[in-house]
Amino acid sequence: MGLGNLPYDLLLNIATYLDLRDVQALHLTCRSLYEASTTRTVYRKLAHDLLRRCRPLPLKGFQRLSDLTTEQLIRSVNKAAHYERSWRYRAPRPITNVPHSESGVHAQSNYMDIAPKTDLANQLATQDLKWYKIVSAPPGEDVDWLSPITSSYTLCATKSGKVVCWDVQSDTCLAEWDPKDKWELWKCRVEFEERAVFFTMAKTINDSYDDERVMEFVLMRLTFSDSPSGESSSTPPVFSRVSDFRTAGVVMNVFLLDPSERLLSAFVWVSSTNTIGLFALLDWDRNEYVFVDTGIECVLSSNWSCILYQDHIVIHSEESDAAYQHFYPISLLRNFVATLPCESAAPVLSAHLPPPRTLKKKFIFPAPEVAESDTDTDLDLELEHNSYIHDDHIQEALRNAALGIPILDGAPADSSYLGSSDDLAPDSAHSSQTSSPSSSTSATLSSTHSSHSSYSSSSTVPVGQEITPVENPNPYPFPPWYPESAHFVRQWWPSLPSIPRVSCTVVLLAAHDQMTHRTRFVIAQHYFRVPLDHREWERISANDIISKGYYNAQASECSSYNRHKGSTLVSYESAVSSSEVSDGKANGMPSGEKECLKEEVKPTAQSLQDDALMHLWYVSTPFEVVRVFDSSMDDEDGVGERPRPLVAVDFGHAVWIEYADDQDEDELDGDDAGLDEPKKCLRFVTFPPFNDELAYVEGEEGVKADVRRAAATRQAQAEVRTLETPPELDLGMVETINIDQSQGAVILSDKLGRIFILCYE
Repeated sequence: MGLGNLPYDLLLNIATYLDLRDVQALHLTCRSLYEASTTRTVYRKLAHDLLRRCRPLPLKGFQRLSDLTTEQLIRSVNKAAHYERSWRYRAPRPITNVPHSESGVHAQSNYMDIAPKTDLANQLATQDLKWYKIVSAPPGEDVDWLSPITSSYTLCATKSGKVVCWDVQSDTCLAEWDPKDKWELWKCRVEFEERAVFFTMAKTINDSYDDERVMEFVLMRLTFSDSPSGESSSTPPVFSRVSDFRTAGVVMNVFLLDPSERLLSAFVWVSSTNTIGLFALLDWDRNEYVFVDTGIECVLSSNWSCILYQDHIVIHSEESDAAYQHFYPISLLRNFVATLPCESAAPVLSAHLPPPRTLKKKFIFPAPEVAESDTDTDLDLELEHNSYIHDDHIQEALRNAALGIPILDGAPADSSYLGSSDDLAPDSAHSSQTSSPSSSTSATLSSTHSSHSSYSSSSTVPVGQEITPVENPNPYPFPPWYPESAHFVRQWWPSLPSIPRVSCTVVLLAAHDQMTHRTRFVIAQHYFRVPLDHREWERISANDIISKGYYNAQASECSSYNRHKGSTLVSYESAVSSSEVSDGKANGMPSGEKECLKEEVKPTAQSLQDDALMHLWYVSTPFEVVRVFDSSMDDEDGVGERPRPLVAVDFGHAVWIEYADDQDEDELDGDDAGLDEPKKCLRFVTFPPFNDELAYVEGEEGVKADVRRAAATRQAQAEVRTLETPPELDLGMVETINIDQSQGAVILSDKLGRIFILCYE
């Protein structure tokens, strides 16, 4: 019996073991196999494989996978796989120039679609075919923040306080929110299921830089009425006010944890104790809040994010050598709910509440010989956010501390940027000359490990035995290297229920040379999940802790913050130890119960991958990124301008503007004042892919780790590429930069009020 004569169920079962190239090979055999392998079931499985590797599908508008026809699903899977495969082995190239259809659809990119019978359509009809699009920014406004919402819209915040939704298919303004005051956009999150965008705006009421600081926030919603087909609706989107709230203290960042559950959190620097305060609205429709002092030390070299996991608010922190996750059950936080007496009142700290559970996991660094060859060790480096710290004084304190300058009274000692990208990432016949690496051909993504941390393809990990890699030294320690900006990117795109949630951290590390006044940068990247360490998480579940009465006892002890304000807080470092649950004393658990937690738990495929995710990968040849200056919301005269690096990150990818390598050092000194404009280039890198459980298979003999295959994939050095740019684009005029990997697009705005949408394949 030939393969084509097998029953459909058997063919479908075989197809589940094939990748896209194998399925496409079946297409070429015979009609029966072609028909069997082009079904929705087969391509839904291929889409599932892409999503497990954290590669989104290029959907149109607010489409979800369930909205796609089978033909659309096949086309989306093919294009996403093409992006993934091509960008790993060569530079993104400008898309092929093709004419639009009569309905304005572009076959190569959703961003290039145009609305028929519009001024933009008439303008493009008279021009040569292009691989990019130029649309307008809000006229008469300076752009403060800009990001794509879908391939049809951008959302722009202006320095005057307006928020504008722009249609890139017709080059027109669809909706505008004008508060008639200077507000600043702090956080934005796209909800595809609701076809809505949530964002927070902020302004300062009392601008002191201590616990007396008061800020006012407004939570807004932008609702679209687009159809499931992905086509834009004739009804414009609508802005609506969702909630208002105030904060006390220096707010470090705000997180829209779950709009469907009306859940919001914020980190506040508690200046009196130099610790992190957790502020939360457990239901933003109610006049209630939670504000507790976590006792977690504000470490200068740390980067922070906040994640919702199984009814826990998780404080995720990364230092130069390790990552920490502090878990706060929402059921526990409800014991500390307070009510504001009036609308103008500011929240008050109600309790000292150390995290009930803390996990720590150390990073695994590249082998020393790789790091040393790529690091400029001769420089006498000293220290001088999407993507910088929201408060200038926090950034100044970080730099001063690293230089040994005392922190003045009232100046906060904070971490670096808290990651505004964790809520919104924007979620080939061309010459290779323009897309090849620049003269800095040695700029690679370094991931080589020592032989002790490499594994054989035939190796089997027996049950109960862990793979313990040798600890390599940090090639970019703090100091002199400090985090200039950090980006925490979640899976922002439409997905499937069975896809595990993964996050990506990208940190721009900087080191300043006091003699030459030059700042060099490297990029560090890794993936992570919650919890960091499933083995330790499963050692004792939250339900076990509740059953032992810990949460109730903790709530009773912390009922009055004033009773504990003078007590000694458990230090950030002593609260956790490597690969252990928080110390029993810090948790408030009896020592006998603490001992019962230390029963050995055998490693699983999941715990083995937890270890693999702690590998840090570097763009390890130092470069000089271009920075622009923004003034803070409190600066009317621009004195407090802060440099913002022109770096954008999407899941597994980064793009930035850097100074070209072939110019004299003197040309780059200082801030380019009074000098000819230095040459700049647009750079791009694809990080090693996320492998998920594909690298680990649990067999009859126990946990078998095909780690060589995984290691070979991760160790493949990814070259930093130079992207081709349009002749109309002056990189020296760029103010904002974004990347949308799902559509293969880079979006930039410039000082002339233009938005460039560059489409690559």
